[in-house]
Amino acid sequence: METTKLLCPSAQPRGKNSVLFGVVGGTDEAPRVEYLKQLVCVSDDSPELTALVEPSEIFRFASPCAGNACEHFDGSKCRLVSKTVKFLAEVVPELPRCQIRCNCRWWQQEGKAACRRCPQVVTIVYNASKQILKVTDPANY
Repeated sequence: METTKLLCPSAQPRGKNSVLFGVVGGTDEAPRVEYLKQLVCVSDDSPELTALVEPSEIFRFASPCAGNACEHFDGSKCRLVSKTVKFLAEVVPELPRCQIRCNCRWWQQEGKAACRRCPQVVTIVYNASKQILKVTDPANY
């Protein structure tokens, strides 16, 4: 599947091709995403998703992979998921029920290893551990 068709599961809600696929729960120290049974389409003219916080603080969104326009993309693969698999522990023994898996860049690139770590990934983290900062810093490749 070409890059523009794959979905990035760590995206900001952008335009009509974005979908909401999870809700962030857990704690600040151990966030966990609960996956929705159905995707929610997001568009530029969608009403406000939240009033007091950024939507990406409490929801997980997927949007088409930005490819070379993304600081985590190296021209052929996503370095963010590579580092996620390398440096973060698995947090679930079974694959979560995920509505974007068949089109997910992370699944296509890293398979089950990405899915078993995905529930701990949140887009906006205010009190990130050193480990999370290491994984998400685009300068750390």
